[in-house]
Amino acid sequence: MNSKTWLYILKRILLAILTVWVVITVTFFVMHAVPGGPFNSEKAISDAAKAALEAKYGLDKPVGEQYVTYLKDIVTEFDFGPSLKQKGRDVISIILDGLKTSAILGVCAAVLALIVGVILGAVAAIKHNKLIDKFIMVIMTAFVSMPSFIMGALMLIVFANKLRWFPANGSTTAGLILPIIALSLYPMAYITRLTRSSMLDVLGQDYIRTARAKGVAPRAVIFKHALKNSLIPVITYFGPMLAYIVTGSLVIEKIFAVPGIGRAFVNSITARDYPLIMGTTIVLATLIVVMNLISDIMYKVVDPRITLE
Repeated sequence: MNSKTWLYILKRILLAILTVWVVITVTFFVMHAVPGGPFNSEKAISDAAKAALEAKYGLDKPVGEQYVTYLKDIVTEFDFGPSLKQKGRDVISIILDGLKTSAILGVCAAVLALIVGVILGAVAAIKHNKLIDKFIMVIMTAFVSMPSFIMGALMLIVFANKLRWFPANGSTTAGLILPIIALSLYPMAYITRLTRSSMLDVLGQDYIRTARAKGVAPRAVIFKHALKNSLIPVITYFGPMLAYIVTGSLVIEKIFAVPGIGRAFVNSITARDYPLIMGTTIVLATLIVVMNLISDIMYKVVDPRITLE
């Protein structure tokens, strides 16, 4: 890579760091502006006990001082503080425990969606306006139109409760099969449509017609030229999609009782566990920023014609 490419990567990294800082700042001050407090729901808690709890967790200090301490702990130690509701546990340990399962669920769903989506999209583009193209588009449109929680509930009823092919509990390895499929259906359909549209556009380009006129084998035209250049919009979508699937599968994790970060996040909201809410939000935002950064850099790998500025 030349100096311009390295300069672009450096700029994108600095921009990513700035974005994460903005997310941390906004999240911190928004959570502190929410009416009420994390100890308001405690039963029969006295003012003295509430004051003692606030002093224990540093909530009695000025907001500005709390922000500086919070930011310093994140930057120097990657520490989001202790959970206010799960006694004796740090926020980062709760997030990492949830991410172990959510990462497996999300990565498997994303890879499945990518592989099947690209294959079906390429087949639909090659067989444009034929029966198989129309069949694929009808199925993919149905998957795009139907929310993932509806698909998850239907799969749970049919394959777990009625047919008993898979366990209904997502806490086991076999129990992750249904949530992986349910979570992959929407991005699979979107990638299929994206690949088909992009590939149809590429197949109409002059260089494709020139390659065919020179007698290049049809398989080489499809895989070496058309498909490779059709993947650019897919890469754009895949990075943020992966980050979203890993940490944003809240409903699917609830339906299948998957012990992931999504369930921990929902529980933190209902329990007013502010440090856990902030920590999860920051981790999610950081993943999305990092995936966007990787996607931008991958443009150059997939298509060398792209000039990075």
